[in-house]
Amino acid sequence: MKKKDILNLIKYHVDNNDSSFREVAYDIALDFKNNNEDELCDYILSLLSATNTFVPQMITPNSEYLRKVELNNKHLYLPSDITDEMKGIVNAIGYKAGINKFLFQGAPGTGKTESAKHLARILNRQLFVVDFDNLIDSKLGQTSKNISSLFTEINLLPYSDQVIILFDEIDSLAMDRTNSRDVREMGRATSSVLKGFDELNDDIVIIATTNLFDKFDKALIRRFDKVVDFNRYTQDDLLEIAESITEDLLKRFSFAGRDMRLLKKIISLKNPIPFPGDLSNLIKTSIAFSDSKNEYNYFACLLKQIDASLLSSPSALKEKGFTLREIEKITNISKSTLSREFAKDET
Repeated sequence: MKKKDILNLIKYHVDNNDSSFREVAYDIALDFKNNNEDELCDYILSLLSATNTFVPQMITPNSEYLRKVELNNKHLYLPSDITDEMKGIVNAIGYKAGINKFLFQGAPGTGKTESAKHLARILNRQLFVVDFDNLIDSKLGQTSKNISSLFTEINLLPYSDQVIILFDEIDSLAMDRTNSRDVREMGRATSSVLKGFDELNDDIVIIATTNLFDKFDKALIRRFDKVVDFNRYTQDDLLEIAESITEDLLKRFSFAGRDMRLLKKIISLKNPIPFPGDLSNLIKTSIAFSDSKNEYNYFACLLKQIDASLLSSPSALKEKGFTLREIEKITNISKSTLSREFAKDET
């Protein structure tokens, strides 16, 4: 943390400049996170989400199409490039310059939806998700009428500068119209979305997510102020995220032992390494289903999910670069026994 940040916090507080105050506080939180002080980071974020700006407990006005999303303090694992863009979005919204439509594109499990929740928490806005089950109708032309009604409701929401509208997996409304089997119906629906975006209240923030960006309607892409690519995870990013996920889980599973070097070596056997959503499930189930009387048994459970053949072959693990002590932790075979077995193999 820099002295300049403290001075700016005081200045912006005295000036009642809430937007700039939050921006600096968010920078400080990120600085703590980058220094592996996650608890301090989360504490600042929780304060930002609970104080400084009054958010009314609004009720969606009899809407079939909007559902309120309850926010939580769930840890968000993102690489630095995407984190920087999230910070940029916070800044852009704070400037109130009409930069209010964002598209998050990337494979499942890359953190698109959780990032939308995270932004709502940081900005102290209430998050509403569009209910596509009610919005899309099989009757000819009805979907476009529903979309028009949806945007009317959005623009009439009270306290419009205190909400974010999430079009989660907007693909069903945004596929390339030229490739649709029903060009006219898809065209009507997409045209209604385009019109809704063009007439959107500048105070309202829209976030849309898609797994199918390559098939996305190009005209709709142009309506977004910023497209954020969530596929930008390097292998090193994912290994660091695996460590962070495990560190968080070990606080809850106190019986499990810590060996991050071994964890990363096992995760590296997975090619490609899964994105954070699947990676979290992989590690969580390995620890949860492990033997609580064996602190390192979760490494065996993890390896079983990644490459079960290695679990029954200590020599293969040795060839992969695992040390005697690491193989002992994985297989629960003593180092002395392993040494004898390896000696036999060499003769």
